[in-house]
Parts: sequence; structure tokens; C-alpha cells
Amino acid sequence: MQNITRLFDFPQYQLEKFNLKESLVTKYNGKWTPTSTQEYVDKANAISRGLLKLGVKPNDKIAVISMTNRTEWNIMDIGILQLGAQNVPIYPTISEDDYEYVLNHSEAKYCFVSCSEVLKKVLSISSKLKKLKDVYSFDDLSNCSNWEKVLELGSDTSNQKEVEKLKAAVQPEDLATIIYTSGTTGRPKGVMLSHNNLVSNALESSKRLPIENGNVRALSFLPVCHVYERMLMYLYQYQGVSIYFAESMDKISDNLKETAPHVMTAVPRLLEKVYDKIIAKGTELKGIKKKLFFWAVEVGLKYEPYGQNGWLYEKKLSLARKLIFSKWKEGLGGNLSLIASGSAALQPRLARIFNAAEMGVMEGYGLTETSPVLSVNDMRKKGFRIGTVGRPLDRTEIKIAEDGEILAKGPQVMMGYYKDPEKTSEVMTDDYFHTGDIGEIDEDGFLKITDRKKQMFKTSGGKYVAPQLLENKFKQSRFIEQIMVVGEGEKMPAALIQPNFEFLYEWANRHNITLGENSDIVHNERVLARYQEEVDIANESFAKWEKVKQFRLTPDVWSVDEGHLTPTMKLRRKIIKEKYLALYNDIYGH
Repeated sequence: MQNITRLFDFPQYQLEKFNLKESLVTKYNGKWTPTSTQEYVDKANAISRGLLKLGVKPNDKIAVISMTNRTEWNIMDIGILQLGAQNVPIYPTISEDDYEYVLNHSEAKYCFVSCSEVLKKVLSISSKLKKLKDVYSFDDLSNCSNWEKVLELGSDTSNQKEVEKLKAAVQPEDLATIIYTSGTTGRPKGVMLSHNNLVSNALESSKRLPIENGNVRALSFLPVCHVYERMLMYLYQYQGVSIYFAESMDKISDNLKETAPHVMTAVPRLLEKVYDKIIAKGTELKGIKKKLFFWAVEVGLKYEPYGQNGWLYEKKLSLARKLIFSKWKEGLGGNLSLIASGSAALQPRLARIFNAAEMGVMEGYGLTETSPVLSVNDMRKKGFRIGTVGRPLDRTEIKIAEDGEILAKGPQVMMGYYKDPEKTSEVMTDDYFHTGDIGEIDEDGFLKITDRKKQMFKTSGGKYVAPQLLENKFKQSRFIEQIMVVGEGEKMPAALIQPNFEFLYEWANRHNITLGENSDIVHNERVLARYQEEVDIANESFAKWEKVKQFRLTPDVWSVDEGHLTPTMKLRRKIIKEKYLALYNDIYGH
């Protein structure tokens, strides 16, 4: 097998080395349906031939928009890339306005959608799309051509020679994809990633994931239009891992039990939710069972890797694993031993408890612009340190600028922003990419992220506040679902808080408090007093000028659809502040 230098070499490599019966597995009509490596390669070739017949040429852009991860996405991806064309994945829930912007800005020729919901959005703006020739759907829809038409077009193999010629012409440095970042501000930017950007990242990252070759299953549910999950798809293909696609966020726990994966990726928000659910179940226990449960939790929260706590602790941990943690693992399918966490800061307590329960959460760090991984923890060779994002990957250089900003250089750094040399030059200096994050490297080479450069703010007293550190601490309260710390240019930090309504109602019930609508709850005096206690506890960890002096509860659930959060669950600070301007003004007496 030749070296892997382009993205479409991954399935070919898998075919020669592993030839899986279950390469990609999607659930259709209640049944898990596998696609073998051979079928995967054959169908990708058929897509390439079909697209050629539709007039697709090298450097044409094809948009793929899917509500869920599914086999069709991967087949399309390889089929497009083999022609030297580019796959432009689009996040399905962005606004119609952004759809129009991305489809026009990328000059997409064809668009492949998953379902009627996405199709509706594309059709509503179709008159404004200058270059788009046609739309195909993965689901069977009455008002749209099915993607199988393209497969049928390609069933005639007479132009396979032409596909091979185009494949051979694709160079590692060529553009493979444009990923539009759902920026927390302004128009999405098109990040240009080459084959080499993504290939090098998958190969270097694979050295950090202790996946034993053969008979390993992954569950994939983070959106594949984001570079994090997509790069891992290539990595899984390289390591012969069978990829099962989760049906949706709501069905994660069912899908974990059905597929019993060994590995998956997660964002901290998901791990917080899993943890909260487990704790809620523990609270319902009675007597000695309850005592044992919370004893184990206490042991777990003190976890340090490599036996650093001494033999007595290890003894307790072993007992806690036997009696309690093994049941947690069972509830998540029984095999889960590796969870790669990224996209936002992970609370150290979650890293401790999941690793104590032998579900190795390994936190990493990166950006769309860096394909994405720059550094990641690895349990082996003492490569894991809680509270850090691990050591940089091989061939990756990280340095800290004078103002504390993390700068990165390596084969994974993007080609630039599409059609925007000005913005590209703003973030690049001598091949170093400016991440916009503040961090430090400890004496053993572990990278620690301390805050977003853009998010740190000064109070009117001239003191710097790092909101993310505060928010992470506050979110450890079961009463708090989301929180945004505010106070730029104001006399003190304050917070807007979205209560965990489910837990709050349960608490009210236990205390015989009758709660009405969400909008009444957020003004209820007993509720506010209880939140004040939580705020006081969290504040204890911070210096006087950092403490949250006031807070307001919001009646809505913050969501991606309503614009509070980006698709990877980061806060859209500007939008949240605008939505709750009245509450903000009330805090500061504006």
C-alpha cells in the first residue's frame, strides 16, 4: 500500500489492511445496516463517475448538509474528493441567511441534503443561489431527486479510467474542503484545509489514541460537518474501527447500549449531562446503597493518574470500581474505555470521575484552522495530566507569545480563509497561527488553556477577569445549566444564569414549593435565595475582584436553534447579552 497522502487514500488503505464487514453502520427503519469497506470504496467510485457525468470538474465545490451523521455522508465525501473537487459541509441548523451566504460564497455547484427539513431551507433561498445547479437528498423525498440517481449514473464503469486519472493528479497540498466556522461573531469564515492538513492530523493524532487494531467500534454523533468529528472519521478508517452513527442527541443512551462502542468523542456539555444524570439516579437511592454510591463519587473526585495518591487510595478506588463504577460503565454499553473530549474546556472533576470509572476521558485542544488537533492527553507513557490539554502532537510547534497567546505551527495549519487574504494575514505570522487563546506550557511540556484572548475583560477598576474559569466553576452546581459572566467596563463581574429547570422543579417539589411557568420561577424569592447560596459557594475559589456580585436568572432554555449557542455548544456572548439586555441593565442600573 502506498503512503496515505490524500483523504481518499484512507478507505483504500482500510480495504487493503482490514477489509471490514462493518466499516460504516447507520440505522434505517429501526435496523443497524452495515456497509463493508469494499462497498464503501465501490460506492465512492460510483459517485465520482456519476458526478463526472453531471459535469463536475476539479476544484468545483459540492455542498453536503446533513442533520445527522450517516454512511451517505462519507461515501459522498470520498466520491467528491477523488475528482479533485471540494466538499463543503454546512451545519444544518444555521439561518437561511447563512445558508445563502455559504452556498454563494463557496459557489457550490451541487448540494446534497439529508432530509426535508434541510431541503426546505435550501429551496426557500434557491432563487438567490447563483451557481447551484441541482439538489439531491439522502432520504426518499417526493420533491427532490434522490442521491441514488447519482449512484445509478455512475453504475456504468466506462469512465473509471478518467476517475483514476483525476485521483492521480490530486496532490497532498491541494485544497480538500472549505469549512465555514460558525463564528461567535459576524459572517462565517471559510477555512481552507488541504488533503495534507487533515491527513497529517489524522496520522499524528492516531499515535495518541490507544486503539487496538481489529474489532473496535466507535459511536459517532458530534456533527461531521465540524472538523473534529470528521478528522476522527479518517483516523477511525485508518485504524480499522467500525463507525456506528448515532441516530440523534436524544437517542445517545439507547445507541450506546445497542452498539456497545469502545471509543467515542464528546464535548464537555455532554459529559456534564451524563454525570448529572448518574448523580440524579444516585440521589434516589436509599440507606446503605446511597451511602456507598456517594462514597464512591467522593473517591472518584480525588482521582489522580499513575497511582499518585498512594496505595491506600488505590485500594479504595479498586473497591469503588467494583461496587459502583462498573455499573456506570455498563449503563454506557459496557465497553467504553476512551472518550476524546474537545471544543471547550473540560472541568477537571469530570476528567477525574470518568477516569476513576475507567472511561478514559482524554482532553485535547485545537481549532478548525488547525485541522483541528494541536495537543491531546494520552494515558500511556505518563502523557496524561488533569487540567491540561496534553502535550503538542509530533511535528507541531507551540509557543506562547508575550501577551500569553498560544501560537501554533505545523502541517495541520490551514491554507488560509477562502477569498479573504486580509483576514488570513491577521492570524498568521511567520507560519505561526494565532489561536486567540491564552495559555501556558508547564515544565513537563503540557499545555494549559487559561482563557480566550477575546473573552477576557477588564472591569472599570482595571482588573482582568477570565469568564471561562468562573463559568466552569459555577456550572458544577446542579442548579445551573448555562451561565455567562459579564462585566466588561463595569464596576464588577455579574452573571446571567439559565437554571437547570428539570432539577429545579424536582428541588421545589421536595421543598413543597409550588412553581408555575419558567418566567415566574426566575423571580421566586426562595429560588433566588437558593441560587445565591450556589453563587456564594462557587465564589469562594476566586479573588475579591473576580467574584460574581450579582446574577439574574433567565426564563428561556439556551439553545443552538434560538441562537444562544454555537453548534458546538459555545456561548454566543454578544447575542446572549442582546437577548437579556434588560436584565443586564438591571444589574448595573443603566
